Amino acid sequence: MSGYLGSYATLGLLIVVGALVFVGAFSANRLLSPSAPNPAPDKYRNYECGLDPVGGDWAQAQIRYYLYAFLYVLFAVESVFLFPWAVIYDRPEFGASAVVEMGIFVAVLALGLLYAWRKRVLRWT
Repeated sequence: MSGYLGSYATLGLLIVVGALVFVGAFSANRLLSPSAPNPAPDKYRNYECGLDPVGGDWAQAQIRYYLYAFLYVLFAVESVFLFPWAVIYDRPEFGASAVVEMGIFVAVLALGLLYAWRKRVLRWT
């Protein structure tokens, strides 16, 4: 029973040490950082490449950039799921059900890629 509770004691000690490091870092920052009660008026001005800002602060972004990001995340997640599968592929306990599951997974991703291609999302122009 003590081994079971010992793991909780280790976790509790880790949480306490983490909280102490957190409090210590913020206390050191508060004590060591310079303070300026009346900052210079230029400190609150917008900075944009050394030039005065022109126009409004709202800019419209094109949706295609979000689609590229979404497709990147989609295929990054695919690689994260395919890598462990590829590592254990040659093991004897690797069965036909795993091949079928990964086939379905890759087919769903291929359908997503085909859909994006048919909608001309992957064009740069």
